[in-house]
Amino acid sequence: EAWGELKRLAEKYGVPVEMILAVMMQESGGNPDAKSPAGAMGLMQLMPGTAAGLGVGNPMDPKQNLEGGVKYLGQMLKQFGGDQTKALAAYNAGPGNVQKHGGVPPFAETQKYVANITASMDNASSAFA
Repeated sequence: EAWGELKRLAEKYGVPVEMILAVMMQESGGNPDAKSPAGAMGLMQLMPGTAAGLGVGNPMDPKQNLEGGVKYLGQMLKQFGGDQTKALAAYNAGPGNVQKHGGVPPFAETQKYVANITASMDNASSAFA
């Protein structure tokens, strides 16, 4: 059932399944109860304001959280013309920072985040190939 949900969200928002899985594992390790010191919540580590803007009523509900996170990834992919690297950087550091720096901002955390997720996506792609 979980796999079917991932595929449904991937098609609905135009986000590769590998990207959804890699972001979820990087953000929360797959723990729906995860909370960061900064206040990010759930599987996709949505900040309260972002969650509200995405129409997520309960960010701790795994299904709502996943839908919100994938919707946001889809928005970032559209905003950056399908550029996965920029979309991932925007998911982590915000789209304003990506625009300001013309790509991945010079923040160590964001650079590591994008590298880790890209490597996970490459591994997942080869596993599904």
